[in-house]
Amino acid sequence: MVVNTNAIVISALKYAEADLIVKCYTQKSGLKTYMLRGILKSRKGKFKTSLFQPLTQLELVANHKDKGSLEYLQDAKILVHYQTLHTEVVKSTMVMFLSEMLKNTIHEEEENEELYDYLEGAINWLDTHADIANFHLLFLLKLTQYLGFYPEDSKIELPYFNLMDGVFQHSKINGYCVSGAVLENLKLLLGTNFEALNEIKLTKSNRAELLELLLNYYMLHIESFKKPKSLTILHEIFN
Repeated sequence: MVVNTNAIVISALKYAEADLIVKCYTQKSGLKTYMLRGILKSRKGKFKTSLFQPLTQLELVANHKDKGSLEYLQDAKILVHYQTLHTEVVKSTMVMFLSEMLKNTIHEEEENEELYDYLEGAINWLDTHADIANFHLLFLLKLTQYLGFYPEDSKIELPYFNLMDGVFQHSKINGYCVSGAVLENLKLLLGTNFEALNEIKLTKSNRAELLELLLNYYMLHIESFKKPKSLTILHEIFN
């Protein structure tokens, strides 16, 4: 079936001598994987490798068989021309980290308009704003809402947060309960949005501790989740 859809590039992996396997999160069909043959050798081909940088937003025409196998692209065009996302070092490092997180967490081959809209809006915000040191933290926290394990915050005033159950508690009942400064910073994130993100002041160590908490939260709620390899580079950039 031929499908016209917007899409966000998640990853591009070299295959054999000249092929590229590209994962995209599509607006109409969820996660799709495309085989692009000969793209790394041909200079005159229909597709350029620059189209498939992480988090690039594309307008696709694709042939979807919807059988869990590799799909084929008929056409691809840039949908949004980014201003800074792939040219500023801090942002491009963050993009690498976030795209790897999305690759490790999104697996459904089905339409999810709300998730697509969230990703689209968040990526566009990152591209057009300068104060982005805490962006990845709020991005990951808000993403849990669409993945099904957003913290239950009706009792946010309580002193412990149970990572296993995703709830705030009066006391520590297992080894997955956190408290103290890192929890207070998590509470700040829960009460904000991207537009007010620059009002949250975190030190480098605060930021690192909060990111570690979020990654542990993901590990507990997503089977076979692995911490991104780009995490080390992200830490280096912010240090």
